[in-house]
Amino acid sequence: MTLTRTIIPAIAALTLAACGSAENPRAPYGVSWGEDVRAAQAEEVIEAEPEVEPEPEPEVVEVDPQVEKAREQLAERIKAIGEDFGGSMGIAVLDVDAGWSTGYNETELFPQQSVSKTWVSLTALLLAEKGLLDLDAPVRVSREDLTLFHQPIRGEILRDGAVETTIGELIERAIQQSDNTANNAILQRVGGPRAVRRALANNGLEDIRFGPGEKPMQSAIAGLLWRDEYSYENNFFDARDRVPQESRKRAFENYLADPVDGATPLGIARALAAIERGEVLSEETAEKFLTIMSNTRSGPRRLKGGRPEGWVVSHKTGTGQFWNGQQSGYNDVGVLFAPDSSAYAVAVMIGVTRRPTIERMQMMQEVTRAVVAYHEALVAANVAEAEAAVEG
Repeated sequence: MTLTRTIIPAIAALTLAACGSAENPRAPYGVSWGEDVRAAQAEEVIEAEPEVEPEPEPEVVEVDPQVEKAREQLAERIKAIGEDFGGSMGIAVLDVDAGWSTGYNETELFPQQSVSKTWVSLTALLLAEKGLLDLDAPVRVSREDLTLFHQPIRGEILRDGAVETTIGELIERAIQQSDNTANNAILQRVGGPRAVRRALANNGLEDIRFGPGEKPMQSAIAGLLWRDEYSYENNFFDARDRVPQESRKRAFENYLADPVDGATPLGIARALAAIERGEVLSEETAEKFLTIMSNTRSGPRRLKGGRPEGWVVSHKTGTGQFWNGQQSGYNDVGVLFAPDSSAYAVAVMIGVTRRPTIERMQMMQEVTRAVVAYHEALVAANVAEAEAAVEG
């Protein structure tokens, strides 16, 4: 594990070159989608992969007994954390360099909520690398672009009438501040939900769904059909309060039973590992993206709260709606970097819970500490191996 990774300042992180239905949006004013983006919007069928010869049986690699013991201890610890917390939740931990993973309910689907902003920004970066999207081109975000719930840009828009920005800056707002309006502005310009689904599928990022977008999804969870007026004042909350409780219950439970934005913890961990390894984006762009994620402001007491000095956590949080004392979706996913640059992809996802927020954060911090202990055990194993080699 001698890879060298550099996390650069977020200010230099992005220097690469509103209307219609949620499923088939038209390009916003002043935006011209290229043919690839139009295809991503219009086509339902993902390009078929060419037939390949069956892969040979994988070679059996002998694992050092101390490494095997460290893996067993991490697997036991993650299982214990999951069982102790209980309820609808899943955990996945993936050693990026070794490719080994463990987890708890790691192949079950859980709501992503704002974790899905990761895939919107990823799609924008993929298009930028192909020359189909200019991250530095001016973008105007106005009152008509407002969404709902957490949107720090809203205050600026209401104060100034509009915000002049760029896609690159919107990516930082969407990831670091979990700004729904910033995320929606990016989504409009990459070709809508189908373009994101296509990007996930074409890059082999499996077991990750992408829903219809923030506005239609959040209104459906509340038992409503989206109306543009819900973006203003307290109109959404007033409308939600008028929904009969039985309808709210049915909508909430239907979402949890089959989340339209669902993903498995293992699917997310594998996707983050692929990004970190430079298998999805170029290594340069991947580093810039992970740098942006390392400066995320939301969830400082989730995974980040358990890191010791010298560790870097590049992550994205997700937090869903409440109904009847339950919360739908409380997540944190990311890549944990040790001081020696070893990387571990981690996804902790709570489907629905009544547990106090402090207990959720403590559970996530315990996952981080378990990963740190695993890493320290690997370092000790490497030292012991090196000393044995010298003595031999």
